[in-house]
Order: sequence, then structure tokens, then C-alpha cells
Amino acid sequence: MTAAFVAQAMLLVAIPVYALDLDASPLELGAIFAAPAVLPLFFAIPMGGFVTRRGGRLSIIVGALIAALGVCLILLFPSIIGLFAAQLLIGIAQMQMVLAAQTVVSSLGTGKTLENYFGWYTTWLSGGQVLGPLLAGGLIDLYGTPEPAFYAMVLLSLIGAFLALGLVGDARQGRTTNRAVSGFRAQGRLLKTSRGVQVSIAVTMAAMFALTAHGSYLPVYLDGLGMGASTIGVLVSLRAIASMLVRPFTSRIISILGGRETTVLVSVAAMTVGLAFTGSVHTVVILGILSALVGIGAGLSQPLSMVLLAESVNSEQRSGALGMRLMGNRAVKLVAPLVFGAVFAAAGFGVAFMVGGVIVGVCGVLLFWIVRRLGV
Repeated sequence: MTAAFVAQAMLLVAIPVYALDLDASPLELGAIFAAPAVLPLFFAIPMGGFVTRRGGRLSIIVGALIAALGVCLILLFPSIIGLFAAQLLIGIAQMQMVLAAQTVVSSLGTGKTLENYFGWYTTWLSGGQVLGPLLAGGLIDLYGTPEPAFYAMVLLSLIGAFLALGLVGDARQGRTTNRAVSGFRAQGRLLKTSRGVQVSIAVTMAAMFALTAHGSYLPVYLDGLGMGASTIGVLVSLRAIASMLVRPFTSRIISILGGRETTVLVSVAAMTVGLAFTGSVHTVVILGILSALVGIGAGLSQPLSMVLLAESVNSEQRSGALGMRLMGNRAVKLVAPLVFGAVFAAAGFGVAFMVGGVIVGVCGVLLFWIVRRLGV
């Protein structure tokens, strides 16, 4: 999964740069950035059943191969339509791999043990997200074109598929599924009745809006400021570095802050501030600090949301519930770039980032109401 996330994070730099080379408009950029969320929005829950039946190992291998195919489309069809089609495939591939990996990890423990496991799992993913933008920015600056970065992504995806052959134990095992616990209706009932699932999905949607708006348009904003690809790569990586640094200490931070409830709210507040003021500053240092704030918020909220969900359902429900979480996640990834792109086209980056921060802050207020009313 680290190899997969290096490739995925390289796209955060390579796709905007390549799309700008193709003279994409703000709304075309929004459509390209939103494309990876389209198929997962419809197939996340059915994919949960697939992961349960086939096991995590096969699901990760197939997802890595589909991701490699998606990047090949960019190389074979260098156009806006080619980029959009590639993003569709890459989105479904990433969702399948993430869902499979989360299912594997969630079966390994409970309580603080599970907090630590998800903390370390997401730490390694953050490591991939740190390396990816740096590698992409370096390759683009070195060769003057994004194509070598895309070749590297294909190679990394194939490496991920090969490494997944080493998964053992439950990851190799599939099990029969019952639509009564894995279908759309079952997930709807679970969402209505489980407060842990409700809070998990709410916090991950808030975090995903911040990450999507920040990750998609920060490179475009920095490019408009005249910064080079390497500098853009460093600033994008700072967010992942901040996430990586806090995630091994997730369980300890939860204890220091007085519980999961407070940690959820602190994480949303950090993302709100980091996103809202990004479009109002032009200096590298302050932009780096704001990126780090978004990273800290995401670094705490994402593993915590997985733990909350994993402990709220039984093993048969887990893949389907994680699929429902990813469906909400991808719904936000679909909407956020389009909303952000529309505001950017109408009023510029300063207003767009501020509106994005306000949206995340409103989500924080709703989360405050949920956790106060229901508890975590």
C-alpha cells in the first residue's frame, strides 16, 4: 500500500501540471480532479462484498493492476478526455486497494491495539504521500515534462501488486457473504442505528473535503504564483509529513486530549484553519505551516474514524461498512473539486479556499453536536 500511495501522491503534482499543459479550464480541472470519485460512489458497497468474498490479497493485486492500466491511458491518450478516463480507472483501483487493506488491518485487534495498528498503517501511507510529490516534482523538473513521472507510477503500481503476493493469514481467505448484512439496505440500517458509524462517516467526510480541496488546487495555486514543480512537491509533501509524524502517536494523543470526542474536534479545527487561509498568503513558509495544519488534522481524524467504525460493527459487516465509509468519502471527493472549481472561477483562489475552510468548519460544528448528543 505504501508503493500504491507513492504512485497516487505523484498524481497530485503530475495531473495538475499535465492538465495545465493541455490548457484545461478551471471547470475542466474540477472535472478531472473529481473523476476518481465517480465510480467508487456507486461501487464502494458492492466492492466491500467482493473484498469479503475474495480476500484482501487478491483485491489489492487486482486494484494495483487496474491503477497501472489507468496511468497507461494518460500516456496513450494525451488529452483532457484521456486524463478524465484515466482518473476514473485510478479512482476505482485506489478504492478497491484501500478497502481491502483497511479490512485486513481492522481484523487484527480492538481498543488501543487497533488505534495503534491503524496509526502505523496510516503512517506508512503518509510516507508514500510524502515521497510521491517529491518524486513527481523532481522528475518533472529534471525532464521538463510529466511523462517520466507517469512511467514511474506504472512501475510502482506493478511493484505494489508483486509485494501483495506476500500477504498471509486472513488476507488470503475469502468468506461467503449475506446481502442481509452487506447490501445497500443493510448499510442504510447500520448508518441509522450505529452512533460509531455515524461519527466515523461524518469526520471522514469533513477531512476528505479539506484534503481534496487542498490537494487538488494547491498545486494550481502555487503554479499561478510562479513556483517550480519541486517547490510545489515540497509544499504538497509537508501535509503528508505532518500526518505521518502524528499518526504513530494517535492513541497517546487521544489520551492527552481527553478522549476521542475532543480529538475529533481538534482535528477538524486544524483542517479548517489550514484550508481557509491558504489562498490569502504567498510566502512559502506560511503556506508550509498551513499545509502542516491540514496534515495534522487529517493525520488524527482518518485513523480515528477507521477505529470508530471497526469497533462499531461485527466482522461480517466490516467490509460493507468500510465500503459505506468510502462511498461517503468519494462522494465528497466528487463534489469538492467541482464546488471549489466553480468558486475559484467566479471569485479567485482567496475566496475559494476561505469558502472551503468555512464548509469544513460547519462540518465541525455538526460533529460537535453529534458527539455531544450521542457520545463517542
